[in-house]
Amino acid sequence: MRTIRCTRRAFIQNGARGAAGLALATSPATAIGNWGYAMSKFDISLAAWSVHKMVFAGKLKQIDMPELCRREFGIGGLELVNSFFPSPQYRYCKDLRKQADDLGVKILLIMCDAEGDMSQPDKAARVQAVRNHRKWVDIALTLGCHSIRCNSGGGKAGDRDAISRCAESFAALVEYARPDNLNVIIENHGGLSSDPGSLIAVMKKVDDPLFGTLPDFGNFPAGVDRYDAVRQMMPYAKAVSAKCYDFGDDGAETKIDYARMMKIVLDAGYSGFVGIEYEGSRLSEIAGIKACKRLLERFQ
Repeated sequence: MRTIRCTRRAFIQNGARGAAGLALATSPATAIGNWGYAMSKFDISLAAWSVHKMVFAGKLKQIDMPELCRREFGIGGLELVNSFFPSPQYRYCKDLRKQADDLGVKILLIMCDAEGDMSQPDKAARVQAVRNHRKWVDIALTLGCHSIRCNSGGGKAGDRDAISRCAESFAALVEYARPDNLNVIIENHGGLSSDPGSLIAVMKKVDDPLFGTLPDFGNFPAGVDRYDAVRQMMPYAKAVSAKCYDFGDDGAETKIDYARMMKIVLDAGYSGFVGIEYEGSRLSEIAGIKACKRLLERFQ
């Protein structure tokens, strides 16, 4: 993706960052300032995975997601998934960003999957995994994102060697992203990352302001206290994922105590975007997203 990186730099130098209201955010809080949402405790975004069934069924294209955010949900932030890109070519990225800009939707981050295990024992494979993620740094900057979300890779909870390997990989990726002041963040998404102790150990080893977390309210294995785990992750948080599965007659989420969880988020001083990630099956994706948005609005 060397061509994208060079072309993207020319694009930025030609004044894309100078457009009113389109300054590239280096943190979710900055993004809120740019788009004028300071009156709320936080703003609400949509994680594209919430509509993955529609995407896989051919009913929705990524290029149309900004319009869905704005017109269907009244949402001003969008979190993309790398597997939804039909092409990561520069022209496509420019068109996608223009769609979002025209609708007043901020593309916040790209969730990057299937690009290699950042903690695997083989060093050559780890180096390749870091290289695989570089193109998403370039694409994220072209789209005006503040972060890319990566996976920690495998490894057992508390495995010190795996933690060290993971930290080494992410430190290298952060160095690649540093010239553009773009964040590299980890979600609790399997492997080491779903064990809060191991994830925090990685954070401390890298110890860099451009390296953060994306706490997801779900994604924890049995035996892990999700509330305590999110509390541990929040000091490093640059985004938050409001996972939801189903809702009762009172509008509350049936598996997660949102009042308790959102208190943890807000008590940490977080004021960035909270992204809806609906993964339920009883409601349609559209209905589930709307239900989660109504729930989150209670805490704004």
